[in-house]
Amino acid sequence: MESLKTDLILNAKGLACPMPIVKTKKAMNNLEEGQVLEVLATDKGSKADIQAWAGSSGHQYLGTLEEGEVLKHYLRKSSSEETFERKHPHVTNNQELENKLDVNERIVVLDVREAAEYAFNHIPSAISIPLGELDDRLDELNKEDDIFVVCRTGSRSDFAAQKLAEKGFTKVNNVVPGMSGWSGETISINR
Repeated sequence: MESLKTDLILNAKGLACPMPIVKTKKAMNNLEEGQVLEVLATDKGSKADIQAWAGSSGHQYLGTLEEGEVLKHYLRKSSSEETFERKHPHVTNNQELENKLDVNERIVVLDVREAAEYAFNHIPSAISIPLGELDDRLDELNKEDDIFVVCRTGSRSDFAAQKLAEKGFTKVNNVVPGMSGWSGETISINR
């Protein structure tokens, strides 16, 4: 399995509850918004604990991979940009995108979440270009394509849709609410 790109690795191996959560909270405080933390733990209860803590703290629990006795938990620090007002004028809801995919319309689904988010859950045909890499990877997209931009909540995708429009892409739609409310088919690193 390929290694997931993370911004910080926290070693909480050998620690019992509540120490993995205490150390995770401290590590998250040192991350910048949008960065991904990998927590290495051996406490089997840490999976439920970290998932619950992420939900209550507003951070995003991406998933857990098991490698022998070690649990690798992945979390993304929430970002203030995820609460800003949407500005891109062309918005599509999840159901409209799912309908287009079901009838095999010729569209491009662009997932602008971080690579770890994408790995744990993404739309099968989606292209992964994290928002922070978009400017450098515009040449991977065709300005003539119908592009539907997704992220977790519709906020990063809104920003990406604005960027694409500024760069001359004319058929760009922001998908809201994005993967947080996606009920269509997905692919995951765990399956």
